[in-house]
Amino acid sequence: METQTPTSQTQHTPYPDIPPVIRSLDSEYVDKGITSTVNIAGHPLHPVIVIFPVAFLVGAWLADIGYWLTSDPFWARGAIWLLLGGLITGLVAGIIGMFDFTRIKRARKHSAGWAHMYGNIIAIVLTAINLGLRWGDMTEAVIPTGLILSTLVAVLLGVSGWFGGELTFRHKIGVIGPSSQES
Repeated sequence: METQTPTSQTQHTPYPDIPPVIRSLDSEYVDKGITSTVNIAGHPLHPVIVIFPVAFLVGAWLADIGYWLTSDPFWARGAIWLLLGGLITGLVAGIIGMFDFTRIKRARKHSAGWAHMYGNIIAIVLTAINLGLRWGDMTEAVIPTGLILSTLVAVLLGVSGWFGGELTFRHKIGVIGPSSQES
């Protein structure tokens, strides 16, 4: 038995609607969007800050690969600093993102918001574990445990970053400009 899609949901949106992965709603496609609750002069802070933990943690993964290929402790030492930078900036980005998540109903309404939040929380927890395992001896825990954890974090950041992009670009959350009445 076929079910009909209500006209208010996906009739005119030129993008795929694949619940729960991708939700394309006409009402959001044509509306102005919702501004971030954490901004400076209207510019949202979460997208500015989030590039740092992504860069640090992907860099840590690459440093782990460098150590795996060369056994040079330089790469293990670099990975520790990158993990520490990724953890600190990830916590800052997470706090800012959590303000928007708790204050903007539309962010909680979509599975993309929940996937983005849970993916990033798991990535931060795995990063803290990875850093803790290396703290006493920076080279001992790199192969294989550190490399596996860094790989998982890099993959998680890619997936959760996709969902973060869905929130901004498809659902218009945290945009610049006049906000719709919905929060």
